[in-house]
Amino acid sequence: MNVLKIALLQIAPGKTLKENLEKGIARCKKAREQGADIALFPEMWSNGYNIHGRPAGEWINDAVDIDGGFVKAFGRVAKQLGMAVGVTLLEKYNGAPRNSLALFDRRGQLKFVYAKVHTCDFDAERNLTAGGDFYVETLDTACGMVKIGAMICYDREFPESARILMLKGAELILVPNACPMEINRLSQLRARAFENMLAIATCNYPHTVPDCNGNSSVFDGVAYLPDESGSRDTCILQAGEAEGIYIAELNLNQLREYRKSEVFGNAYRHPKKYTLLTRSEIDEPFVRNDYRE
Repeated sequence: MNVLKIALLQIAPGKTLKENLEKGIARCKKAREQGADIALFPEMWSNGYNIHGRPAGEWINDAVDIDGGFVKAFGRVAKQLGMAVGVTLLEKYNGAPRNSLALFDRRGQLKFVYAKVHTCDFDAERNLTAGGDFYVETLDTACGMVKIGAMICYDREFPESARILMLKGAELILVPNACPMEINRLSQLRARAFENMLAIATCNYPHTVPDCNGNSSVFDGVAYLPDESGSRDTCILQAGEAEGIYIAELNLNQLREYRKSEVFGNAYRHPKKYTLLTRSEIDEPFVRNDYRE
């Protein structure tokens, strides 16, 4: 069985960048001791998503360079441990920072930097620069090559995010998170995994962090197995609310065999009929965003 071990670092941040660096490295080491092939942090780990209730001019100064010491340290740790690391940060970027994920492979090579496309513009994130694309890279792991993409928290609300990643070949989507993971958001993740026939791993902050409640999860996207009647639960891990390192075992062979024969994903799409989805304006929108500034 070809199993990828995914460590969700459901941990609370410290008060400084240095504390988050040290705690993050320590938890990566513990994850590797538990056999992890890849470790994922919650959203904006560099400052613990500490942007609410603070003037933007203040928290913008928390931003760090993508090629600076904080990020490079996790590249070194990835190489040292032989484990891929998805570290998150408030990234310094052209005067208006980005909410980003930097993915390192087990040799310490930076595979991609993904910036949150769907920033929460109804809140403090209106002061961020939104990302411009979704990326998928082939990650060399101890159990072979895996095609990995990413989306961040609010990206989950838009089916197009996961759909694009599926079309680009993703087998696993990494989702750093910083919000309450209640039944509806968990249901969204379940749906994104099911409809695209891929795995989705989400890492949230524990309940000790304001407006968060743990419940990090992994859905493997495999709804049916040949030797079972009816559908199965695609959730292979759901953490509780407490701080901890939670490890899920993703059966890649099972996922790949399933993708060869089932009818979801890209099997029977009619993209020429979806042109409305690419229009920036609709004559009578169902929801008007009049609340935006």
